[in-house]
Amino acid sequence: MMRNLKNALSPELSRVQDRARTNRMEKFTSLAHYLTVEMLQRSYDRLRKDSAVGIDGVSKADYGENLLDNLEDLHRRLKMMKYRATPVSRVYLEKEDGSKRPLGIPTTEDKIVEGAVLEILSAIYEVDFHGFNYGFRPGKSAHDALQSLQTALQKGKVNWVLDADITKFFDSIDHKELMKVIKRRVVDSRLLRIIGKWLSTGYVEENGRRVREKQGTPQGRIISPMLANIFLHTILDDFVHNWRKSEARGEIYIVRYADDFVIATERKEDAEILLVELGKRFEAFGLKLHPEKTRLIKFGRRWVEGNKGGGRKPDTFDFLGFTHIAGVDRQGHYLVKRKTMKKRLKRAIKRTYQICKQMMHSPMNIQHDKLSKILIGHYNYYGVRGNFKALKQFHYEIWKIWYKRLKRRSQKGMAFRKFLKYLEDFPLPKPKITHPEGWLLVNPGHLLGRAGCGKSARPDL
Repeated sequence: MMRNLKNALSPELSRVQDRARTNRMEKFTSLAHYLTVEMLQRSYDRLRKDSAVGIDGVSKADYGENLLDNLEDLHRRLKMMKYRATPVSRVYLEKEDGSKRPLGIPTTEDKIVEGAVLEILSAIYEVDFHGFNYGFRPGKSAHDALQSLQTALQKGKVNWVLDADITKFFDSIDHKELMKVIKRRVVDSRLLRIIGKWLSTGYVEENGRRVREKQGTPQGRIISPMLANIFLHTILDDFVHNWRKSEARGEIYIVRYADDFVIATERKEDAEILLVELGKRFEAFGLKLHPEKTRLIKFGRRWVEGNKGGGRKPDTFDFLGFTHIAGVDRQGHYLVKRKTMKKRLKRAIKRTYQICKQMMHSPMNIQHDKLSKILIGHYNYYGVRGNFKALKQFHYEIWKIWYKRLKRRSQKGMAFRKFLKYLEDFPLPKPKITHPEGWLLVNPGHLLGRAGCGKSARPDL
């Protein structure tokens, strides 16, 4: 949905964005009047037709039967401050390890208002967010973050990597602290009141129990990723950006996607000091770094070249589903390699096994269609340059699982040559590199927009 907002700004919001860009310190006092019927209509149009219904049982199609009347009534209630947010309906999905993952489902009307407010906030904060922030933003993706990180690791002056993890970030955001952060830019009381309603209404369990919380962004709400992004922009992005300009003695690069971030540094002392300062910073806002998952590791050209005579190899780290490895190419030159995380690969194989088991007796064309979609989806995300071996492994495991499940459809089993005959009619998609691009074709100094160490003017990394 965030990608659709890039070209969705109305002329009025475009002027708001220009003001936000011109004066980075301006506080906006009048924004709620932009919640027009036309904006609510655009938000409704962006909703998925098959999205789950909330606690009131009203789907997008139901709401659209008298769309204009419903939107005008909603607009009237928003204008008169009579709009009432509804708790999200919480359901639970089974995870591979046997635990359950909560899923929140807002009502259709709340989704419409959230989408409209998101459009307003995006007009302001898109000019504030730094270039190294890639999560839930129009025109940016996880692969953009991966490419930028690889550029810094491959071309930058990197010897150390701070692999950090925030403990239960989305569940730990303090509502009061979040509202204080938002008020640094938005002081429209009507808009703040609406956001406060979404934070305070809580959720309803499957058994009907109502739960209200004072921490965490509302799980499942359209507005939640933006609120979390605003929070981290203030307590992390701005802090690191300003610190590396004024305090760092060497190069510092940062890439963030949602609450996952990696900081690469030239000097160890910079990384150690920054780690301590970030710990204090997060605690001041009610968050904390995970003591076991946060670590400072050796990573970079220096350790690879110094290891040619033997010794301990540089450490590896995981980011956005890929394990990053400091290694060499076939010619012996330094190369940052990426491969599918073992945990993610095993999880994908296990999930596919369960799917094959469930549809074992379904017609072949249905099974083939489902497995093809799984494989193509896997290639579309993990098909980065240098990861072909892991793609082949996934393809082989799915091929093997399908054969074993088909053999059990009958007490007579299935001859291998018969399975090969099936594959002629129902071939599984072959492994494919869908992201052939490597690191960015510019140097990190240009991306950082600086001439000297620690003097970043335009931080894209």
